Amino acid sequence: MGPPGNHDEGWFTDIYATLYPYLVNYGRRRLGDADAAAELAQEVFVVAWRRRDEVPEHCLPWLYGVARRLLANHWRGQHGGPGLLPLEAWQAHGPGSDTGIGIADIRAALAGLSELDQEILRLVGWEELTVAEAAVVLDCGRATAAVRLHRARKRLAAALSRQDESSAARPRQKENGAALSHQDTNPPVLARTQRIQ
Repeated sequence: MGPPGNHDEGWFTDIYATLYPYLVNYGRRRLGDADAAAELAQEVFVVAWRRRDEVPEHCLPWLYGVARRLLANHWRGQHGGPGLLPLEAWQAHGPGSDTGIGIADIRAALAGLSELDQEILRLVGWEELTVAEAAVVLDCGRATAAVRLHRARKRLAAALSRQDESSAARPRQKENGAALSHQDTNPPVLARTQRIQ
């Protein structure tokens, strides 16, 4: 799968128009700043134009790989200073609020994983890449990416299990600090429907 022969301005305009929003979202989820994310996407396309003869036909994973390396270079340039958005802070920048049960728990469990585990899970979960596409981003083989994903999922499941065990062991608190009883843990709507029946 080599690059197609015609990487002219028309080709570049097409991939820019089609893939720019994906790269901005990639940057926003990692940086937490819309302006920085747009700047990252623009830098990725500068690299794509300069290296257009190396860009494969299906180029989104390749572009994500460029973005990942640019972020890593930026982070190294800041000598370990904050650059990437911590996973727990992503909630404020995500597409919506926590509407599903356990989303905050999943984010907390993810934050406890290594950066490589988080990245493979982000690529497959948030960016919706296949394992083969994630392998291109991570600059490794498909089999290696599949093993990394399998292990990351196992570690995430273990972290969620530990969270579940620890949350079951401690009582929930009301706003005034008193412990909630089992009866108090029902959502108000559910409690009303139980009384009606």
